[in-house]
Amino acid sequence: MGIFSRDKKESLNKGLEKSKESVFKKLSRAVVGKSRVDEEVLDNLEEVLITSDVGVDTTLKIIDRIEQRVSQDKYMGTEELIVKLKEEITGLLAEHDNAGKEFSFSDPLPVKPYVIMVVGVNGVGKTTTIGKLAWHFKEAGKKVYMGAADTFRAAAVDQLSIWAERVGVEIVKQDMGSDPASVAYDTLSSAVTNSVDVVIIDTAGRLHNKVNLMNELTKIKRVMTKILPEAPHEILLVLDGSTGQNAFEQAKQFTAATEVNALALTKLDGTAKGGVVIGISDQFKVPVKYIGIGEKMEDLQVFDRVEFVDSLFGSQA
Repeated sequence: MGIFSRDKKESLNKGLEKSKESVFKKLSRAVVGKSRVDEEVLDNLEEVLITSDVGVDTTLKIIDRIEQRVSQDKYMGTEELIVKLKEEITGLLAEHDNAGKEFSFSDPLPVKPYVIMVVGVNGVGKTTTIGKLAWHFKEAGKKVYMGAADTFRAAAVDQLSIWAERVGVEIVKQDMGSDPASVAYDTLSSAVTNSVDVVIIDTAGRLHNKVNLMNELTKIKRVMTKILPEAPHEILLVLDGSTGQNAFEQAKQFTAATEVNALALTKLDGTAKGGVVIGISDQFKVPVKYIGIGEKMEDLQVFDRVEFVDSLFGSQA
């Protein structure tokens, strides 16, 4: 299992319990009474994936790959089908993983400070994700700064301030209504001066006007490059996994507005829609980097595609 500990695996299994139970029941019905894979089984499998929020396009891609493997082995059994399904989905997720290796919070950073700009609509768990990220990096021995660039809502700055105090990291903020780009600039300036390792910048979660959103995010990025030419190094889109297909629409809006290169899927513990992780990563060609599977700090996990697929499609105890 590599760096994936037993405790993390147990938490992942528990967090994906609702999704796994739903998927397993559907898979069981799809292959009931069948000893080998035929057209009916494949049709049923297609329905399982679509109703598990994997999405139509990604489902068709998976089914096509499974059909190719079935054509090579006319007598593939239904048990073997589940193994092949897990292999294909794991491979699909790997296609969009730019990291090329497992990520750990304790890894040396490619640059210092490493700047993460966090985007996403209000209510998806963006502030909580930022707080938990800051905690993980701090626990790994890194110095972290938060930048409260969501100045549109007073509550956003207050919430981030509470997290900063709770985690024990510095926060740079200005009054409500201040220029978000100015906050980002001040945060990076201070981070460079104080030899900070990681900077996490919050941004406004408004989608009512895509043009304004794009302009604001572009301006924030532009002013940061005046201090660090390559900043931000990571644009992390936070999505609420429990919203299923709604998360697809949010991903569409934000990937059009800015160059998202990492995803965090939250609230997967309270839903049976865990399949959305597969579809969103595939459709938007962006790797899933983190998943939220509970309330505790540790329940924001670095995404491990092999363990995720194993937990989602593993045998029912």
